Amino acid sequence: MSDQRRKTFKTILQFTCQLLWMVALVVGLSGFYLLKNLRENSLFLSHSYITLPAILALASAAFLVVSGFLGYWLSLRDSTFLQGLFVYLLVMVLCLECTASALAYFHSTKLDSEIAPLSGVFQNYTGSREDPNSRAVDATQKELQCCGVHDYRDWLKTSWFNQTGELCVPHSCCNSTFPSCNGTVDQPWQLYPQGCQVKLETSFRFVLSFIIWGSPVVFLVEIILFLTVAQLMRDYPDYQVLDKK
Repeated sequence: MSDQRRKTFKTILQFTCQLLWMVALVVGLSGFYLLKNLRENSLFLSHSYITLPAILALASAAFLVVSGFLGYWLSLRDSTFLQGLFVYLLVMVLCLECTASALAYFHSTKLDSEIAPLSGVFQNYTGSREDPNSRAVDATQKELQCCGVHDYRDWLKTSWFNQTGELCVPHSCCNSTFPSCNGTVDQPWQLYPQGCQVKLETSFRFVLSFIIWGSPVVFLVEIILFLTVAQLMRDYPDYQVLDKK
């Protein structure tokens, strides 16, 4: 291989390793925000299995960063050991990312059952600030700008609503665009129109979608890396590991 051609392939290797770092950032942030959402809404989830794609996404992001640094280092020096280790890490990253994407897709289709306890938490609402479940309901309705499980009418079926004289829903249901809202059901236009279940599902699906699409992006970037390293192995003596006796 001529020096110019070798330099070209090493430049491609450096550029593609930088792409690995960018993908690692997206995948890592997706895993982090999924874990953050799970921690904040743990009361509304039936089990913790949905944490698996988040953990795997964080692990694959770490391996992507390490692989990127190793590949960049490999472009600056010739080492058959580093080349073999680099390819091995790429295979590990692909396995981790594919598993994370598969699990993320599986959980994205099961969010209805994952968020099944949401209705029970709303039914047990007391309005007391000393009750952690009630505080979680109010915090969720304010943050997601939602009211009830499906809409504000879900509150009409709760024991808390009957105890308050059947006049008001929690103030956390009030739309922030109506400062005078006091939660009265005779003015439903001042309440958030959507229920919290739809908002929670949308929030989880949005984060899960980044993990799901991370797998094909990683695959495409790694294809370029595999082809580049394979070309260096074939044409440059220091990379011809398979030809050595």
